[in-house]
Amino acid sequence: MSDAPLICVRGEAVVEAEPEIARLSVHVQSQESDRRAALDRLTERNRQCLDLVESFGEAVEKVETGGLSIMPLLKYKRREGDIRGYRGTVWIKITVRDFPVLGELVARLGDLERTYVNGPDWELRPGSEVYERAARQATHEAVARARGYAEALGARLTGLVELSDEGVGRTPEVPVALAAAYGAGRGGVEEEPEPIDLEPETQIVRAAVEARFTATQPDLEPR
Repeated sequence: MSDAPLICVRGEAVVEAEPEIARLSVHVQSQESDRRAALDRLTERNRQCLDLVESFGEAVEKVETGGLSIMPLLKYKRREGDIRGYRGTVWIKITVRDFPVLGELVARLGDLERTYVNGPDWELRPGSEVYERAARQATHEAVARARGYAEALGARLTGLVELSDEGVGRTPEVPVALAAAYGAGRGGVEEEPEPIDLEPETQIVRAAVEARFTATQPDLEPR
């Protein structure tokens, strides 16, 4: 086993970047006294919501159905049998890449009858170069720190023994939520709602590595 001195260091980096996508979670509901009527109304409102989202074209990157449910509503919590109606819910997940249209999309979704909007959740793409940039900066920091220790000892680095990645992740933030209350059906021609002003949330990515370097024998003679 080599008797060369080892210098063990930790390198860290913090990178701030603009978000690349925004995610919306939309719940569309219906409630009727008849199960089939609840399902039909839910189908209608779901189609209306999807048509609205599709009208934004390529600004919307992805639309997914997260789930659908039709459930009976009981008159009495502790007794089976007496059903006062049925409630249907569709969960739609929307990924938006064109932020200038986001405020309009949120406002128009929230204006739909019995629709609940949550978001936006600002994110980087999973393969974003920001994560790689943070990892590189953390590695450079580790090398610079190890070299500084070596120079302080009158030595120099001679090789790398190990480099371990502690992971790269986005700093958790308090979720930003916009809740649009259930709308009621309105007659007549309505103007489109005013777009909501939304400012993208800065993404903070942290990276850390641990590294072990070999070094020449230090010069410990007093100077």
